[in-house]
Amino acid sequence: MSADFLVELGTEELPPKNLKNLMNAFVENIQADLTALELSFDSVKAYAAPRRLAVLVENLASETPSKELVVWGPPAAIAFDKEGQPTKAALAFAEKNGIAPSELKAESDGKAEKLVARISQQGQKTAGLLEKVVSDALAKLPIAKRMKWGAKREEFVRPVHWLVMLLGSDVVNANILGLQAGRTSRGHRFHYNNTIELAKASDYAAVLKNTGYVVADFAERSATIKAQVEAEAKKVGGVAVIDADLLDEVTALVEWPVALTGKFEERFLAVPAEALIASMKEHQKYFHVVDANGKLKNNFITVANIESKDATQIIDGNERVIRPRLSDAAFFFETDKKTTLASLRERLKTIVFQAQLGTIYDKTERVAGLAKLIAGKLNADVASAERAAQLCKSDLVTNMVGEFDDMQGIAGFYYAQNDGENAEVAAAMNEQYMPRFAGDQLPQTVTGTIIALADRLDTISGIFGIGQQPSGSKDPFALRRASIAVLRLLVEKNLTLDLRELLTFAKAQHKNLTVGDELVEQVLSYMLDRFRAMFEDAQIPAEVFQSVTAKQLSQPLDINQRVLAVNEFSKLPQAQALAAANKRVSNILAKQNTAVSTDVNSALLQEEAEKNLAAAISAKEAVVAPLFASRAYTQALAALADLQPTVDAFFDSVMVMCDDQALQQNRLALLSKLRGLFLEVADISYLVPAKN
Repeated sequence: MSADFLVELGTEELPPKNLKNLMNAFVENIQADLTALELSFDSVKAYAAPRRLAVLVENLASETPSKELVVWGPPAAIAFDKEGQPTKAALAFAEKNGIAPSELKAESDGKAEKLVARISQQGQKTAGLLEKVVSDALAKLPIAKRMKWGAKREEFVRPVHWLVMLLGSDVVNANILGLQAGRTSRGHRFHYNNTIELAKASDYAAVLKNTGYVVADFAERSATIKAQVEAEAKKVGGVAVIDADLLDEVTALVEWPVALTGKFEERFLAVPAEALIASMKEHQKYFHVVDANGKLKNNFITVANIESKDATQIIDGNERVIRPRLSDAAFFFETDKKTTLASLRERLKTIVFQAQLGTIYDKTERVAGLAKLIAGKLNADVASAERAAQLCKSDLVTNMVGEFDDMQGIAGFYYAQNDGENAEVAAAMNEQYMPRFAGDQLPQTVTGTIIALADRLDTISGIFGIGQQPSGSKDPFALRRASIAVLRLLVEKNLTLDLRELLTFAKAQHKNLTVGDELVEQVLSYMLDRFRAMFEDAQIPAEVFQSVTAKQLSQPLDINQRVLAVNEFSKLPQAQALAAANKRVSNILAKQNTAVSTDVNSALLQEEAEKNLAAAISAKEAVVAPLFASRAYTQALAALADLQPTVDAFFDSVMVMCDDQALQQNRLALLSKLRGLFLEVADISYLVPAKN
């Protein structure tokens, strides 16, 4: 026997930015609890709207399965006395499991004879379990701060008003959050501000939609909004830009979506599009519209929660609301343009970056010094790099950024253009923050790349230098993200820069650091460890990365090239044999009391196998030398893979640690030379699987 189960919790308007998370958590919690109870069901469907969270479980079993339990008791030797009568231990076991003492039996559990009770446990009725299932699911919701209302003791993210719990057509007897479960839901606040009696659980979505003007299905509502917004944009000859997060938020704000198009004066298009979009998106939850070339149009699309008889009034109201916001943006833009970024820089002296690290002005000075160093190493325009570094934070004190914090960097780009700064300097104002998040684009200009590197390296070295490095889940200065950004910039931009050298310079520019000489190596280790996670995400084995880091390198581009090469080498059929040979050579050489030479005396080569190995190594040296020089590590290792049969033959027939000291040292030199060839790329002995 089975029936559909419905639970709907009616509330005041739920937090729109968190509604989707609440919905997903609610259904996952209920599904997990039902599974833990071994209750079978066909499917589970989540619903969420501004004033409700609901879950529908299809064909939920009417009771939990019956079970045959086997309970083991004390050993038979303890359970019965010499006369065969049950002891206190046996009687206690019988009482606990509802067995008459005369029915006590002993069986072997595979180790010893013990008392055993075989108990038939009847399944529990599902209806009696659902109150706890739903209560627990609500208690586990990801709610940062729960609230109380009125004189009630119950807590939830918003005040609750009704509770529906139906198993088939029957009401489940439950009281949750102070509400007695029933079959009464409610419709749309305006279109159908009445109660709705649900005859059975499976009626839920259809009745709410057809009678109550509520599209309870979050995904259906989202798809409807998307289709309507796209259709509205097409009417004005444009394309709607639909941000996924904004779509989720708007979906969480309406129960009966109706998309409407408004417009604003064309004069506002003189303001940076990003500011207009931020105002429309963040403050009004509007979707903006662009033309075929991606240029912002003077239209916006709003989603109403009502099907109005006179939609023009809603449109007019939204146009009147957005006008003063766009006017503010235009005013800020025009006012800011009257002052250059260079003149604003003095105001940065009053803004503290970090108490021990000085002001934002101090930071720009340090960034400028580091930018000059990097530009020189890259043969880039040093003057542009220094200028961009000096101006890179000036937009923080503009009116535009004060009102729209998302405009940081973007505003600087427009103001630098207005000031007549060169194109690379202007671009760097915005590109300094790239990449802003995982997978984000990198700077397009060289100057922007230099400032993005210098800014982050200054922050990382400074914060580590005052002993506030990340720990556990705490990373208030986002140093992990900054480190990953630096690595991406160096690798993806093919920059042959040495991190150790840059960090040493960055450290020298700071004045009040509390961490001493170990700082550079500490920061370098932290940053390169981010590499490990990046390679793991790329499905590159940890031992491949370890084989390269064993060389203690500090140039990320070079490290990346080596890791990719070793990863390809590890897939070759000869890889494991050569890795094992290198491990063996490493162990042999490690046992020597003195450093082993790589000078091989050909006159002392006696065995055919060692002569062959010496010849093969000499031949490979000539082949791989130019490959090493050009960092063609993949080709170099592929060439060295051919040595595998010659190396195996050597170890099969040559005694390295022979009694003749001259022969022994010569053979050690030969092995050292072999190992040195591979060490030009990495220590491939790390590729040998660890023994359990």
